[in-house]
Amino acid sequence: MEINGFRGDLIGPDDEEYDTARAVWNGSVDRRPRYIARCRGAADVAAVVRFAREHDLEIAVRGGGHSVAGTAVCDDGVVIDLSAMRAVWVDPAGRTAWVQGGALWGDVDHETQAHGLATTGGIVGHTGVAGLTLGGGIGFLMRKHGLAVDNLLAAEVVTAEGSIVRASADEHPDLFWALRGGGGNFGIVTSFRFALHPLGPTVMAGPVFWAADNTSDVLRWYRDFVAEAPDELGSVVRLGTVPPLPVIPVDLHWRPAIAVVCCYAGAVEEGERAVRALRRFGTPLVDLLGPSPYAAFQSGLDDTVLHGWHYYWKATNLPGLSDEAIAVIADHAYAAGSPRSYAAIFHLGGAVARVHHDATAYAGRDVAHNMVIDAVWLPDEAGEHAAAETAWARRFLHALHPHRAGGVYVNFLDSDDDSSRVREAYGDRTYRRLAEVKAKYDPDNAFHHNKNIEPG
Repeated sequence: MEINGFRGDLIGPDDEEYDTARAVWNGSVDRRPRYIARCRGAADVAAVVRFAREHDLEIAVRGGGHSVAGTAVCDDGVVIDLSAMRAVWVDPAGRTAWVQGGALWGDVDHETQAHGLATTGGIVGHTGVAGLTLGGGIGFLMRKHGLAVDNLLAAEVVTAEGSIVRASADEHPDLFWALRGGGGNFGIVTSFRFALHPLGPTVMAGPVFWAADNTSDVLRWYRDFVAEAPDELGSVVRLGTVPPLPVIPVDLHWRPAIAVVCCYAGAVEEGERAVRALRRFGTPLVDLLGPSPYAAFQSGLDDTVLHGWHYYWKATNLPGLSDEAIAVIADHAYAAGSPRSYAAIFHLGGAVARVHHDATAYAGRDVAHNMVIDAVWLPDEAGEHAAAETAWARRFLHALHPHRAGGVYVNFLDSDDDSSRVREAYGDRTYRRLAEVKAKYDPDNAFHHNKNIEPG
């Protein structure tokens, strides 16, 4: 098989690397595409789109392949694989970077930190830039510098017709608006241009762990702590077990615990003052919060969510941490059967909330917290854990229902979250506007292996 104008590698079921090429981060996803087209650049991507449309083939797009829903791969269609397109070009004088669509956040941090610069990215180094950004892009720097989409200056996009266009505030502004939160519905982004900010290379960052029995006390104290936190302080609460990382004493591995993970986007000395009260609260099991290279901190959790493990997520937004919500969280967080399962609460506000609601397609500007419930088990534990862990995640979400805010972060939606939850992620007004942009740029819904927005 040859594709006119394609210079990359075309992988099929008879090729030795087929099973590796079709695998994605979530090991529970097992799909068999007809072709995997590993592209070398935008021209390759455009050629494959035209080929797929001409032959009426399903299209899936793989950037980092990290989506829990597994939408980066399809059955009996073509996967447009950007994994060979991971270059990052930094302009230190202009404080910008062009990033190819297959790059991971670890690639971006590695290159930008060489110049003492950074932009808001994910909290795991092997997360893909494309998927995280197109859904909004939360991370430790968002309260100071905004979401990933708030730092997106331009994008090179392959449309459903196989054309290559530039989207920015001045070129195709409707497409640029939709890309900033609307996911992969409108085209394939082959490169992103981000604004960068001075940061590091050393920051005040890391987790503090307390025993699970202290969860309610920690969350009530944390609620007051973040209410007064400066924009520079990004934080995430993690509830589960202590991961078996080399920096943590062995006797604490897998012990049920609550952690508050912080990163201060400013001078280390100021960060030390900002987190002092946190480190002194109660009796921590272990305190790893201190000066750290930013890039190392950003990849510190990589080994706790490895490729090939099985994942199932449920998520919601929270308007705050009420006493009632805290009681539900404390009651459910440690009821999972797998020691790898956990829940995480992301603190928003700050710069995220100061962007006008209509400026981008990301719809959660007034949300206090994103919460995700992550059921995790090993491939050989499917019989033991799969049904029980998914049931735990569903029960947990159901119990939170009376205490949640409207909406959900679209990047946290799993494969069984239906179209109603996609609408919930955006709200009716933003969804209608996205549907209009979809109708203009992809009227046939060729790009539907995603959290889909139908043309309207």
